[in-house]
Amino acid sequence: MPMPLEIDPPRLQRLTASCLDQRDIRLSVLRLDEINPLVFGNKWFKLKYNLLTSQEQGFSRLLSFGGAYSNHLMAVAAAGQQCGLETVGVVRGELVQPLNPVLQFAADRGMKLQGISRSLYRHKGSPEFHEALRSRWGDCYFIPEGGSNALGVKGCREIASLVSWELGARQRLLAMACGTGATMAGMIQGFLANVAIRLEILGVSVLKVPGYLSANVSHWLEAGKLTTEPSWRIDDDSHFGGYARSNPVLERFMSVFSEAHGIPLEPVYTGKLFWRLDQDIRSGRIAPGTDIIALHTGGYIPVAGGLTR
Repeated sequence: MPMPLEIDPPRLQRLTASCLDQRDIRLSVLRLDEINPLVFGNKWFKLKYNLLTSQEQGFSRLLSFGGAYSNHLMAVAAAGQQCGLETVGVVRGELVQPLNPVLQFAADRGMKLQGISRSLYRHKGSPEFHEALRSRWGDCYFIPEGGSNALGVKGCREIASLVSWELGARQRLLAMACGTGATMAGMIQGFLANVAIRLEILGVSVLKVPGYLSANVSHWLEAGKLTTEPSWRIDDDSHFGGYARSNPVLERFMSVFSEAHGIPLEPVYTGKLFWRLDQDIRSGRIAPGTDIIALHTGGYIPVAGGLTR
């Protein structure tokens, strides 16, 4: 069964800046944010096999989980609308009216929203809670928060085949922002299976939970039964206070970066990724002579009256 959502091949955009030239560093951006008008970035890959499986099993309704500023819930809502599937979003915390632009986007695409307490949300993976949700919403295909399950990791393996490095014996660094670790685990598996080149993979955590993502990535890799893997590490020091948190330093950086390179950033994921890379390049933590490819995983940017990309 073909994937019900089409994508355009992502382009690799090379950045130019004096700080890169001075250190002989090549930084390119894989523009996953451009592959589909609504279901873009790593979200498309994490949903791919979940959507196919839901169709194979005859489901007509998707149910998933997320916070009030969840890019994942927006992607599920958009994918459901494009595929003719009903969608339900279970939101951490009380629904506040008027809805914020993220939840309004989801609602405008037909997603039914249910706010639950943070204490109850902690049980989002329990069979008992799923049964309670079925009693309210009917039979549903459940997609975990962030699309992070074995099928989501499987989809993210395919991103590795879209990454191409310049020839030469230079050091290679692949960098991405991480919220659950599933994309990073899939990429590690994909490079092991498809590319088999030496590189380091950096995941920039957007959460204020040290050690959480390292444990998650290790879990997915153990589930994949890998015996060897590329070198990888998680940076836990670039969260700016936690998920979807920001401050004037990050806001200023995103504005300057976007103006210089014509690449939109948002404060949940991509802003933190490129801020970390900028700091590591300027401090010398990233060695001269390194080739960097950063994944632009997309995200919606709040503007007056709604959202833009």
